[in-house]
Amino acid sequence: MLRIGHGFDVHAFAEGRALILGGVRIDAPRGLLGHSDADVVTHALMDALLGAMRAKDIGQLFPDTDPAYAGADSCELLARVAGLARDRGYLILDCDCTIAAQAPRLAPHCEAMRKNLAHAMGVPMTSVGVSATTTEHLGFVGREEGIAAWAVCLLEGAG
Repeated sequence: MLRIGHGFDVHAFAEGRALILGGVRIDAPRGLLGHSDADVVTHALMDALLGAMRAKDIGQLFPDTDPAYAGADSCELLARVAGLARDRGYLILDCDCTIAAQAPRLAPHCEAMRKNLAHAMGVPMTSVGVSATTTEHLGFVGREEGIAAWAVCLLEGAG
């Protein structure tokens, strides 16, 4: 049985925080606001995997009210979600992520993100896509108020 999942996440920019996307620390004047490391790419991918499994979303699994997840490394949480998929008999076949950010420029970091996400999920890098785009100065992303990310995945398993 094949299952698809779709995930979305968005975080606002915040002063005094590191910008972490796809597990990569990006040199930028601001990071993203969130309880964990606010890695929107990894959060969207986790929700895509959980959606394909018809499981709870990351807000239910890793609530922002739990101090245990304060500043959490999202790639470590992704590894746990991938482990849950394996425990439920799923094979992660393919994932693709799109990041919308007006600034900073993210294209030079996409390969490193692919590598980190693949490693966290225990899949070949060829099974993970990451691309970046802008919104042509439209909306909250275009006004440089935050970053959004979408992810899709394909799982195979008994389900």
